[in-house]
Amino acid sequence: MSTGDQDAVAAFLTQALSGTGQVETVTTHISRLFLAGSRVFKLKRAVRFPYLDFSTPERRLAACEAEVVLNRRTAPALYLGARRITRGPDGGLAFDGTGNLVDAVVEMRRFPEADLFDTLACEGRLGPDHIADLAQVIAAFHAGAEIHRDKGGAAALTALVDLNAAALRATGLASTGAVATLTARFRAVLAQHAPLLDARRAAGKVRRCHGDLTLRNICLFEGKPTPFDCIEFSETIATTDILYDLAFVLMDLWHRSRFDLANLLLNRYLDGADETDGLGLLPVLMALRAVIRAHVTAAQAADGTGAAAAARTAEARAYLALGEDLLTDRPAGLLAVGGFSGSGKSSVAAAAAPWIGAAPGARILSSDRIRKRLHGVGALTRLPAAAYAQTVSRRVYAILRRDAGRVLAAGHCVVADAVFDRPTERAQIEALARDRGARFCGVWLEAPAPLLARRIDSRAGDPSDATATVLAAQVARGRGALAWHELRADQPVDALRATVLSLLGSAGVTGWPAARPPDGSPATPTPPDRPERARGVPTTIAIAQGPPPHTR
Repeated sequence: MSTGDQDAVAAFLTQALSGTGQVETVTTHISRLFLAGSRVFKLKRAVRFPYLDFSTPERRLAACEAEVVLNRRTAPALYLGARRITRGPDGGLAFDGTGNLVDAVVEMRRFPEADLFDTLACEGRLGPDHIADLAQVIAAFHAGAEIHRDKGGAAALTALVDLNAAALRATGLASTGAVATLTARFRAVLAQHAPLLDARRAAGKVRRCHGDLTLRNICLFEGKPTPFDCIEFSETIATTDILYDLAFVLMDLWHRSRFDLANLLLNRYLDGADETDGLGLLPVLMALRAVIRAHVTAAQAADGTGAAAAARTAEARAYLALGEDLLTDRPAGLLAVGGFSGSGKSSVAAAAAPWIGAAPGARILSSDRIRKRLHGVGALTRLPAAAYAQTVSRRVYAILRRDAGRVLAAGHCVVADAVFDRPTERAQIEALARDRGARFCGVWLEAPAPLLARRIDSRAGDPSDATATVLAAQVARGRGALAWHELRADQPVDALRATVLSLLGSAGVTGWPAARPPDGSPATPTPPDRPERARGVPTTIAIAQGPPPHTR
């Protein structure tokens, strides 16, 4: 079909929406979107690229139907259906008539651009609650996604490295020598992880994922984080290791300097999906995603002019630098944070974890959360006193050590968050790090009992069930001889984090230098330049015709 033929379809769609308000249109490299009122019609353009073929009405209808089916996995309320456009006896166009098929569209519900996670992040409105809810959504989606054992694995990611190299050379973003060096680094890291990647494929961890899970493709719809606009045109691109799917949004947050939210997403995702064995893969998977965004953004810059093109070129270089830095090896280490109830252990653990070890920061293992999972309840569900019997607590600490050992074995850093008021418990967690050949740092948070009691009384929405009575029993029992670093728990969390990071550095546990706040203050998110987007449009990101569409 020619562009002229689709102009007639465009006129029909504009007329169909004209009664609901002013019709806005947006054109990407593969779609035309028509927006008015509460509806969006998404028309596939009559184009053919090496990676997709929309050249006939039948192919476009099939693509629309696939888009609806696949996106209803995560956004059933957004995707209303695929509509056939047919020609009637009078020669006019109509929706879903009995005449010949002329074209097809996806009909969607519209949402405000302000509700895109990309917009929320750039405006500083994306918060921990959004991310915790998103983690649950992604984990549930991955758990139900279709398993494929004939795709993915080390060979697929190695092939992707070669595609990235070709795309980088085509955009001129890096010199031939720099591209060769980066490609060699990727190949070396993937060769190291090849047995694990292939084992994960055999274990069913390669699934039909979203494929383009960026902040631009997640919105807050009816109060719930909602991924949309998945890749529908390529089973090869979208069928991948679930951690590679997760790595896109982790990288996106990392690129925006939201290290805290990236680490929170990782930890809440792992609370719902036991992917501990793959933790060591995340830096290289995030690096692959960063390099993809680098050459895609560079291709977009080449199509632009002036300040907008310069901004995109700068962002492309930032993505490339991020990809290179993510490949830097950072040794595994264990930070144990102890203290009586109310001392702020979980706050310090959460504040320090994003800056510890490889991206996206350390895995936090909390005794409170472990205890809740052990009893099959949510993190905020209160447990009876029997759940805190000494026999149960011994089991909780054993699970904590087991899981910490698995994290270290995966080559990743871990933060153990528990009271640790018994010398034997402290000795056992130290021995674990020593046996795994990992660096160790233990800190004890100390504060007067009245302050701890006031903190406990003021808690809300906290996994801890500790009461003033529990605190009194801890204080009466004491902590015994202490070999860990003792820190005053009445300091601001940022100051405690700065001290902890300094102690970790002295112990040889390095973190993310570009991310670490030099003065203990939170890192300031730096919003990147964003592609133009019509208000409220669920869109894809246009890329140049040459590079393969790893993202849209």
